[in-house]
Amino acid sequence: MDRLRQLTSHFSSAPKGLPALSKKNPDDVVITMAVRSALTKAKKGGFKDTRSDELLTGMFKAAVAKMQIDPGLIQDICVGTVLPPGAPYEARSAALAAGIPQTTPVQVINRFCSSGLMAVTTVANQIRVGQIEIGLAVGVESMTANPDSGSPKLSDDIMVHNTAKDCIQASNIYLPMGWTSENVAQDFNVTREDMDQFAAMSHKRASEAQRTGKFTEIVPVEGFSKSESGERTRIIVDKDDGIRHDTTPAALGKIRSAFPQWGGGKTTGGNASQITDGAAAVLLMRRKKAEELGLPILAKYVTTSVAGLAPRIMGIGPTYAIPMVLEQTGLTIGDVDLFEINEAFASMYVYCVRKLGLDIEKVNVNGGAIALGHPLDKCARQVATGLAELERRGGKVLVTSMCIGLGMGAAAVFIRE
Repeated sequence: MDRLRQLTSHFSSAPKGLPALSKKNPDDVVITMAVRSALTKAKKGGFKDTRSDELLTGMFKAAVAKMQIDPGLIQDICVGTVLPPGAPYEARSAALAAGIPQTTPVQVINRFCSSGLMAVTTVANQIRVGQIEIGLAVGVESMTANPDSGSPKLSDDIMVHNTAKDCIQASNIYLPMGWTSENVAQDFNVTREDMDQFAAMSHKRASEAQRTGKFTEIVPVEGFSKSESGERTRIIVDKDDGIRHDTTPAALGKIRSAFPQWGGGKTTGGNASQITDGAAAVLLMRRKKAEELGLPILAKYVTTSVAGLAPRIMGIGPTYAIPMVLEQTGLTIGDVDLFEINEAFASMYVYCVRKLGLDIEKVNVNGGAIALGHPLDKCARQVATGLAELERRGGKVLVTSMCIGLGMGAAAVFIRE
């Protein structure tokens, strides 16, 4: 009953505003580790010969080596992933193969591009309500091994509904997803020049971050390389390989439209995110447990908000989700030190920054998905990258956000210690 009263009090009177959120409570949900693999080009990059189950096993091994606790203390694992047809099999088997004991259960969650963040949110909520004290959230996607084949054929009862039909129109990452980008550009007057400018900025920032060693959240992950004869050898992958180091808006402006059949044909291979392989892991626990174990606390997880919107303009999801999460927490745009917003397409990136009135010097300061890549679970990567940069600059508040295929958006708030 005492625990029930405590939970009821928590949900009915959750603290709001930066001073209240900055206070430390023994029952806070905190992050003690946030790491990621390198992000590599699908079918061309460092993980191109690595199966999705192998990539996940490698990420688990790297996380276990980094987390500073006995993996037997992990009471649940949530894996966010989108494309693997046998995701539950891969997740459980990979955890066991990586040395995590069979007593630690595993679950899988899929909400398209927010799946990594949904894994973090699921574990955080389990801790918050007292189900567990320690949990591991993982995001993983091999778009080499599991390219998006789009939606299955759906019932005519669904297809006669125009908005539901838009979900199918926007369901394939290679072609119709570009339709949503063109819709955003046309509906909200985003120019090709705007898009190329923001894309070049993403590459420039990522290039500078890599050159100066800022991606400290990357952990070496084991993969495989296949020779021309078919022989596979083990390799270590530890460097993002999709960055165009010397690109300019002018150079990007010469690239042909990827989708001339839709709208103004403003979206190109240069101003859209890359098809990518990668993974990330976040270890969460109750504050009093972290202190008991003597672990460094990187940040406090506050909350996550998810919003729905028209599927045909799914890219603007952050403009719905960010105001929602700020209202829930009592924060303002000015309270936020860093934003990590996915860059599915430059059209949505430009619009979200302008619509929300964000200071571009606080947004994706080390580049985003246009430069680094966009594995569909990618939002766990945003947490790792954002927290590392927040610590580097001595900031306090991180907001991560992403659009979600089929017409949704998500955003989360983290407070650095």
